[in-house]
Amino acid sequence: MELQGKIKMIDETKTYGNNGFRKREMVITTEEQYPQHIMIEFVQDKTDLLNSYKVGQDVKVSINVRGREWVNPQGETKYFNSIQGWRIENLSQAPASGDMPPMPPAEAFEPANDFNEEEHDDLPF
Repeated sequence: MELQGKIKMIDETKTYGNNGFRKREMVITTEEQYPQHIMIEFVQDKTDLLNSYKVGQDVKVSINVRGREWVNPQGETKYFNSIQGWRIENLSQAPASGDMPPMPPAEAFEPANDFNEEEHDDLPF
C-alpha cells in the first residue's frame, strides 16, 4: 500500500533494549478534502531512509499495516496496529534550473571579428 502527503514531522532515531532495536517516526499530512495526519514508523535499517528528507516535502511512502495481539496481566487480550514504512519517494518538483547550469549573459561572449563571409567550406550542407 502507499500513502501520499506532505511531511509534517520527522523524529530522531530511537534505540530500544539490549538488542539495539531502532525506530524512527514521521508524520505526513494527506492532501484530500479532510486531511489526515498519519504517523508512519520506520524500523531497523529503514530508519536511514529518512535522512535526506525535510519537513514540507511532498512524498509517497510505501507501507505495511502491522497488527499485534497482547494479553495483559489481568488476562485481557488487547490488539495494536502500526503503520510501517519501507520505501519513500520525493514527489516535490525540483526547480527547473537544477537540471542545467545557468547560462552566462551574452556580454560574456567575445564577438567573432575575424569572420569572413567570402570563405566557403566544402561541406555538402
